[in-house]
Amino acid sequence: MIPRAILNEHKCIDANCILSGYRGSIAHGTYVPDHIDDKDVMAVCVPDVEWYFGLGSQAFPANGTKEIKKDEWDIVAYEAKKFIFLLAQGNPNVLSMLWLNPKHYIKMTENGHHIVDNRHLFVGRHVYKSFTGYAYSQLHRMTAYTFDGYMGTKRKELVDKFGYDTKNAANLIRLLRMGIEFLKDGELYVEREDASQLLDIKMGLWTLEQVKTESSRPFDHAEDAYIHSTLPKGPDIRGISHLSVEIIRSVLNTRLFEGDLPDEISKLS
Repeated sequence: MIPRAILNEHKCIDANCILSGYRGSIAHGTYVPDHIDDKDVMAVCVPDVEWYFGLGSQAFPANGTKEIKKDEWDIVAYEAKKFIFLLAQGNPNVLSMLWLNPKHYIKMTENGHHIVDNRHLFVGRHVYKSFTGYAYSQLHRMTAYTFDGYMGTKRKELVDKFGYDTKNAANLIRLLRMGIEFLKDGELYVEREDASQLLDIKMGLWTLEQVKTESSRPFDHAEDAYIHSTLPKGPDIRGISHLSVEIIRSVLNTRLFEGDLPDEISKLS
């Protein structure tokens, strides 16, 4: 779990958080401790009322995104409307938060649960471009040799050893497979049944040519899955907009009831 010292510093992942969970390798079942993996977490928050009705809040950025990096912890917190907007765009990393294995949720309030319960609103064929686009970026980064974050040094050692970024390679294959599955079933299988194979790739047991060959087929399959998909053309924008209003209003009204907001906000009721 996230250390209490980090939680105490950031209300967006503690008191103001309505939903949080593990993302990345922990959620996919491919986490290797002390290897090249951070402990990745995503959180959804409703900031203080000043963020919505005042001149902003020093506690949370105006762009609706806050990144927190401390030792092996890599945490990104989204304001709820920003999170819902990214869901509607079909962002693969953000969509995964709605299909986590229950054991991988860290915090889920009633409002957070409400978002997960309405994940059907975000299902559509539009995700094809998002998943393949992210996959293409991993394909490029696989040989671009850029390193950052807590595990950057260890990741560079693997690239020096195998000649390509094995973690990007595993992400490339996973994204393509998840995109195809989603286009067929309307479900994201975040915890991977193919985790052992993805681990083999991440550990450098595949050559670069094997990875390129394996990825060429799913790119073709993804296009075919898109063409034959029976999913809606895009997300339910009207339903999503209503959901966003419900979530923000519910949280702020709860704070009003608890005496945390000025009386003027009662008009939200």
